[in-house]
Amino acid sequence: MSRKLTAIQLGEADYDEAIALQRELAATVAACDQRFLLLLNHPPVITIGRRGTDRNILAPPDLLKSRGVSVRETDRGGDVTFHGPGQVVGYPIIDLRERRRDIHAYLRDLEAVIIETADRYGVSAHRVKGLTGVWVGERKLAAIGVAVRRWVTYHGFALNVNTDLDYFGAIVPCGITDRSVTSMAELLGSAVEETQVRETLVEEFAARFDFDEVERMAARSTDAAAAAAGLCREEADG
Repeated sequence: MSRKLTAIQLGEADYDEAIALQRELAATVAACDQRFLLLLNHPPVITIGRRGTDRNILAPPDLLKSRGVSVRETDRGGDVTFHGPGQVVGYPIIDLRERRRDIHAYLRDLEAVIIETADRYGVSAHRVKGLTGVWVGERKLAAIGVAVRRWVTYHGFALNVNTDLDYFGAIVPCGITDRSVTSMAELLGSAVEETQVRETLVEEFAARFDFDEVERMAARSTDAAAAAAGLCREEADG
């Protein structure tokens, strides 16, 4: 039986709108045989996960405001991280009942997707035992923080492609004090085409999670929700 993934390219998306969209799509996944991967980037925002604390935000509110950085508490796992331009964010919305209901295995699979993607650009990345994410040496290339509700995933990963790393000076990334952050551009010495990285991530995600068919969409968040609902109706009618 064919397994289809719908990969939705959203471009830049407000963080709150992206969370709302994920919840709508998670309901679609729960109701229908649909699976999604959202790829996007956010305006500058610091997010605090379930295990996080605002003590890991080092910059005062006035400085953050002057740089256009908002702060959001969220329901993903992990601590404090930054999202912003030049970063490719991926939000998989899939059903883990198809993958042994194993959240730890899911996290390792997400790491593998990013490691394989980086390798295709000549960046040798790896895991660090006991630390979720993807690393190059002592520097973090990608952060991962997920949530699972009724075995349907949301939230996901953030890969630093052309990210302005100065933003990370405003936080203790992921609450880890003795390691720093890097990007593909810093490692390669030049900017990287983000559209191409997004497509590579789609390919690697589909391969890792055994999807043999990929439908690609480009949409605003509201359009994506409406399209997903339409797919669900088509499935029910079919």
